[in-house]
Amino acid sequence: MTPPTSEEHEDELSVPLPPATNVSRGRGMLFLAVGGVVIALVFLAGFLPRMHKKQGLKEGSDESARSIPRVEVLSAKIITSDRALELPGTIMPLEETVLYPRAAGYVRRWLVDIGDRVKEGQLLVEIDTPELDAQIEQARADLAQAEAGKVRAETTSALSTTEKSRYETLTPAGVASGQELEQRRAQAKVDEANIRVASATVASQQANLHRLTQLKLFARVVAPFAGTITSRTIERGALVSATNGSPMFKLAATDPVRIFVQVPQDVAPSIRVDVPATLSVREYPGRSFAGTVSRAAGALDEATRTMTTEVRVPNTKHELLPGMYVRVALTLPTPHRLFELPSTALYSDAQGSRVAIVDSANKVFMRKVTIERDTGATLEISSGLDGTERMVRIANAAISSGSAVEVIAGAR
Repeated sequence: MTPPTSEEHEDELSVPLPPATNVSRGRGMLFLAVGGVVIALVFLAGFLPRMHKKQGLKEGSDESARSIPRVEVLSAKIITSDRALELPGTIMPLEETVLYPRAAGYVRRWLVDIGDRVKEGQLLVEIDTPELDAQIEQARADLAQAEAGKVRAETTSALSTTEKSRYETLTPAGVASGQELEQRRAQAKVDEANIRVASATVASQQANLHRLTQLKLFARVVAPFAGTITSRTIERGALVSATNGSPMFKLAATDPVRIFVQVPQDVAPSIRVDVPATLSVREYPGRSFAGTVSRAAGALDEATRTMTTEVRVPNTKHELLPGMYVRVALTLPTPHRLFELPSTALYSDAQGSRVAIVDSANKVFMRKVTIERDTGATLEISSGLDGTERMVRIANAAISSGSAVEVIAGAR
């Protein structure tokens, strides 16, 4: 069988097509016109609403720009502010001293130890003073010698005075010469001077004996004030002396105790004696100790701008120990007027903290203020207001200085 040729194969695969339709010129123009109308309708359907919306927004914006903002105003509230402070401090004894030996000797016995509470004048330690005892005996002998010398000087002076008187009688009669009279007068003056020297020697020896006797009293060391023994550094038989600077006891008065706190400058002028204070200690949770301000420095520390203030707290049960860390709470009045405003009235920007004030013509002007205290919901203003202003309750960027506003009726 003979295979078909290429021409025959193409004839078999070819599909007969319908004859081309001839479109008239008029019908083509009609189709174009209809398409243009459709496109125009679609364009107008999307553009016109958008244009109307934009025009409405513009008109609303212009109307808003031409309208006067309506605001609510208020007046500042004058308050008397008591500022509560909580300051750290350390408990210190009312009085504290270190007892040193004044008389040299050996410790015979000590009668108190650390933790003992003693009364004023109570005996603490006795000291044997053998060298001091010997010095006292010598001083007494020297005094006796000086007193004897004074008696001898007085006797010699009396004899010289008698001889001077005799020669003053014999010389005019020619029995004695004038030279002998002058000698007797000179001797009488010398003997009178010897009496004064002897008297001074007696006084000196008496003073020396008195000094040693008083020094002997320090062999019995007593408490200078009532308190608690906080340290003992001596033992029996120990050699003590005023020259070596060895302490014997440390004594502290702990009823009442005192605490020094540093009060800041803004309330320092309000510090007065007997201002109440409350002491809290971590070791006594839930408890507080009442005290009062006893004194203040009356001047500020230039470095910290604070004033040292002393608070005294009764401690009859000796629960408060010197050295404890405590917190002292004070309530002090602020020494100047404060005005209270809601926090919404404050407007803060690069020019600082300001409030919007509405004048009698309902015009706004901004005024700077100083915030004393921020409690969150309210502000305490210390300067910038006098209490007569009308302020915008809610300040915002839409209210500028010089703009007119409409005050809502009934707003204060």
